[in-house]
Amino acid sequence: MATIAPAGDTVHRSDSPSRPILDQIADKWSMTVLAVLAEPRRFNEIKRHLDGVTQRVLTQTLRRLERNGMIRRQVLPTSPVGVEYSLTPLGESLREPFGRLHAWAVDNTEAIRAHQLAYDRRMLHDHTTTPQPDLGPATRLPAGIPG
Repeated sequence: MATIAPAGDTVHRSDSPSRPILDQIADKWSMTVLAVLAEPRRFNEIKRHLDGVTQRVLTQTLRRLERNGMIRRQVLPTSPVGVEYSLTPLGESLREPFGRLHAWAVDNTEAIRAHQLAYDRRMLHDHTTTPQPDLGPATRLPAGIPG
């Protein structure tokens, strides 16, 4: 299992060759497209699974993933011509670490949200000299979270 590199490692440098790759595969649409492609799918089927993605953004994401070798684009001999997207072995190798990241996010959503609400509450209290907008119910802390 890979570990997180120490702070002095070159992976964190802005000129590291891995930096643009990490930027490209770790964005929200790339990660979700890879998750949706657990089985081969056509463009519109992928789009239906991704609430909020535009056709333009999905097209860009698919092209970037294809360029990076994560997905395969196959033209189908149908009338009209169809296109199907599927994971390559390289893309498939990301399913396990992305799956762990997704599971971690789901498992920790409540704790993270509680920390966000506590932070927001502190920021509201720290800025009492400046009029603050009413953020409504989102600033109310759940029971048991100190405010």
